[in-house]
Amino acid sequence: MAYIRSNREELTGYQEGRPFRPSIDLQCDFVMVYGVDDTMPERVRAYREAGYVVHLMTGIAWGQYQDYLDGKWDGRKHWDEGQKARDGRDIIHGPTVPYMVPTVAFSDYLTQRLKVAVDAGVEAIHMEEPEFWDYGGYSEAFKREYEIRYREPFVPQHASVDAHYRTAQLKAELYTRALSRVSQSVKEYAKAVYGRDLRFYVPTHSLINYTTWKIMSPEAALIGLDTVDGYIAQIWTGTSREANVYEGVYRERTFETAFLEYGVMQELARGTGRRMWFLNDPIEDLPSYTWENYRYNYQKTAVASLLNPEVWHYEICPWPTRVFEGKYPRYQPRIAEKDETSFTLPESKPIPDDYRTFLSSMFQLFGDMDRPDYAFEAGMEPVGVFMSDTGLYERTYPDTVPTDPAFAEKGRDVKIKNSDDIRDPAVAERVGRSRALMSDLQENPAALNSFVTSMAFPQFYGLSLPLLKYGLPVRPVQLDNVRRFPGYLKGLRFAILSYEFMKPVAPDINTALSAWVREGGTLIYVGDGSDPFHGIRSWWREAGYDDPAQHLFEALGLDRNAPDGEYAVGEGVVAVVRQTPALFCLDKARSDAWREKVRTVLTGRGLDWTYRNDITLRRGPYVICQVMDESVNDAGKVFEGLYADLMEDGFPVVRKKTVRPDEGAILADLTAYPHGMAAVVATAARVIDMSAGERGLTMKVKAADRVLAHIRVMLPFGVGSVTAVDETGAAVDVAFDFDEASGTGRFTYRSGARAVTITAEKQE
Repeated sequence: MAYIRSNREELTGYQEGRPFRPSIDLQCDFVMVYGVDDTMPERVRAYREAGYVVHLMTGIAWGQYQDYLDGKWDGRKHWDEGQKARDGRDIIHGPTVPYMVPTVAFSDYLTQRLKVAVDAGVEAIHMEEPEFWDYGGYSEAFKREYEIRYREPFVPQHASVDAHYRTAQLKAELYTRALSRVSQSVKEYAKAVYGRDLRFYVPTHSLINYTTWKIMSPEAALIGLDTVDGYIAQIWTGTSREANVYEGVYRERTFETAFLEYGVMQELARGTGRRMWFLNDPIEDLPSYTWENYRYNYQKTAVASLLNPEVWHYEICPWPTRVFEGKYPRYQPRIAEKDETSFTLPESKPIPDDYRTFLSSMFQLFGDMDRPDYAFEAGMEPVGVFMSDTGLYERTYPDTVPTDPAFAEKGRDVKIKNSDDIRDPAVAERVGRSRALMSDLQENPAALNSFVTSMAFPQFYGLSLPLLKYGLPVRPVQLDNVRRFPGYLKGLRFAILSYEFMKPVAPDINTALSAWVREGGTLIYVGDGSDPFHGIRSWWREAGYDDPAQHLFEALGLDRNAPDGEYAVGEGVVAVVRQTPALFCLDKARSDAWREKVRTVLTGRGLDWTYRNDITLRRGPYVICQVMDESVNDAGKVFEGLYADLMEDGFPVVRKKTVRPDEGAILADLTAYPHGMAAVVATAARVIDMSAGERGLTMKVKAADRVLAHIRVMLPFGVGSVTAVDETGAAVDVAFDFDEASGTGRFTYRSGARAVTITAEKQE
């Protein structure tokens, strides 16, 4: 039972730059001490003494690297290695912290700094966020790297689609090189000096988020680095509340976006033997939201992460000090100054007691997710939507492609936030303007180009959202892995592909896809050949094809210009849809047509997709469900049986649970636990040890400071009396109640950041 486990399993952890303290003693397995400074060795020591496995995390794209920039490290100033925009502006993470062009010298500098962490005894190093901005690429250092890489004079990215693609590709390659060089060097140092096997991980945003935000970064490319042991999927409310367009409405859709983000990151680890931790953040970087808003969005990401069952390791809380010691909402002065006469500062409050308890229970729940026995409800199975690192390279059109500069401003003006009340007439008016704006795109090619390259990332969401919203568990699939792993698509029967927003790096990808179809796969290809990036210098142009889809169709035995239709290919089927996927976002009629096309193909191949408004997964004894709004109906999802409700305070036992649209649920099916045995069902305190015998039950538990901890346990007997003492021997007040129908008891006490031993004597 993973509720009772060794920290060495490293199922849960967090990152923190502050020293250890009782308020952040969250009872996970490991801590990533953040940053390399003079205090780092002492912070490492304190967390280790508190019982945690200790890693180190620091940034690879930015950080307090002034000694390098100012020339103190090697005698040469390196300010020309900061990323620069077209107009010469520095791209900065802070006033004196530029985003870096990761040169060889910078990689060697980072290696030297990290040796201090190895000396301090950390067991793993995390180099986070390898990020090169799409609008960067104009610094002197980058120009030098371009000419070394391509052996030709530098061509700015705004000059042509070819130049833009090549510069974007180089940005990702430079961080691949940096991560390879640093990981090799620090691992060699740890082995040579200490005889230790150091592990190396890359915390990174999802491929969906980086593509949306237009940040170049290696994603699937990291699989090719043997010295990278795994990743943290940096997905949280700040990424997942990024607005997208569905049926003409531009709004935040935190659950749906998070579900897809976690899904694509699941693919980085699938079949590789590498570790993947899913991150969840109880708040986010922007401090201006209320606690209610933070909790609303956190619950969306938490449920979404649990609905991707092939990962069971989690970063439970980045920066816990700001969560458990911070006060919100907190407005930055520059926001307040926009309208000083009417601006009202809401009351800033510390974390509510019930949210502290809820988070503590989620932190423990995440440690019990190694459940290989999982299945989506109603026989649903994932349908793949291909993505690729190459999609990062064509998120902006150069000057040679006509765009509408006014579109972006109009788009921002109609965006709907999760905090907006849709019943508000002003919000409803924005919805109307959003639909009108999307309707106009079909008549304005320049505006459509702007939409395709907008932050809304409509090419991908046009393919995926209409399906997910109606209950199809869409699985983003890494196109690049098709050529890396011969059996990568094994077990996947249905997939959707478009080359209108990404490209295959080599023809053998098409060859592998063709073989998969011939062996029984069903492929739906969407595209009309309109993407300007089809014209870049590439293997398909050299082979005489206008775009890579023509090569794919010939590999499948079809005409290279195959029209709309379905085609039998070996044991499989190919359906061709001659449209650009962004159009599926524009209105309900187009979304309906796309949905119905996919359902027709799936039904013909034996998958009965009945439209529904929920995604429900049974994962061991847990039932995880999200009911979506903007779907086929507004009905609630009803569960009847005997459950502990894990998202409600105190884990109440319920016989009926109704989950309404825009709500999620995590339930423990109490009929799935073995009778006659003691078992932890849910807990807000870590259960260090538990034993049940003839006289009763004893548990040793611990939680962070000031947590009202509930623990629900399946009991094989009635309880007569309950007592508790902490590790100093002091008595602890503990409440107990018993639910006879489920055979579970609930213990409740207020934590003081000390281990507590609870004894429940058997009823005579």
